Amino acid sequence: MKPKTAPEQPFEKTLEDLETLVRDLEAGDKSLEDSLALFEKGVALSKDLTRRLEEAKTKVEALSQEGGRLVRKPFEREDNS
Repeated sequence: MKPKTAPEQPFEKTLEDLETLVRDLEAGDKSLEDSLALFEKGVALSKDLTRRLEEAKTKVEALSQEGGRLVRKPFEREDNS
């Protein structure tokens, strides 16, 4: 029987957590041990965010196939000015 894993939190929440962690480290008021623990957690969060961005990029590229050939298309922003 596989152990249950916690559901992945939204990308934005993970990014907020990383930003908070960076602010905590930048404050410079943590012990060396606490700073190292925060740094390790930050590296893990960063790797998770990078993985998720790569997965999203792959999905966008796959959805942009034209004529059976993969075509990379940049996102076009709507100009509301």
